[in-house]
Amino acid sequence: MTGESREVSRNPIARAPEVGGNALRGLLEAAINGTSMVPGAKTAAAKHLVKKEGVEDAIESLVFTHVGLAGAQGFVTSLGGLPTLAVTLPANIAGLAVVQIRLIAAIAHLRGYDIDSRSVRTAMILCLMGRDGVRKLIDDGILPTSPLAIATAPVFDVTLDRQVSERVLGELVGRIGGRRASLLFARRIPLLGGGVGATMDGYSTIAIGGYAREVFITRRRLTAG
Repeated sequence: MTGESREVSRNPIARAPEVGGNALRGLLEAAINGTSMVPGAKTAAAKHLVKKEGVEDAIESLVFTHVGLAGAQGFVTSLGGLPTLAVTLPANIAGLAVVQIRLIAAIAHLRGYDIDSRSVRTAMILCLMGRDGVRKLIDDGILPTSPLAIATAPVFDVTLDRQVSERVLGELVGRIGGRRASLLFARRIPLLGGGVGATMDGYSTIAIGGYAREVFITRRRLTAG
């Protein structure tokens, strides 16, 4: 290893994208497999499927539930005075990512995808970018193809998975960090900051859920004919 390579490996700033990508994959594992506090995506999907009539009704119920969860965690992590912003921002990123990935994974599972597949997981992470974000990556030549094509690819692309994880985490940080302008004022008024955070997180979850439903079309359509 050259002196320059050793310097890069020791530099936490240079390694930030790699570390961030690994952190996002860790959140994905928690969302899919669940934790001691929160059931995983398959469990959530099964619960809603039992209560509703058919897959699409179950998906509708899942979206509604996860919008509520996103709003609740956004409310909690967005409360506090101005000095707490630097502390609560990472928690908000993690909380919102887990809620939204869990929703995406549950939708993909109900539509017939193997959410333990690494290719499907790459596509699920990419869905966090939203419709406009993914379209821009494709138009700019950064992303070679659509999330659906990635999910159904015969071979897992390790390099693409790493690039997607790093870019999506950066997008999440930028998106949530961009809320500072509105929250800086809102936090001066008791409870208003939490309300703004809850609304933003809930709205973004509606959009992400809608996009996941577009991406993960039922597998029956893919194999028909």
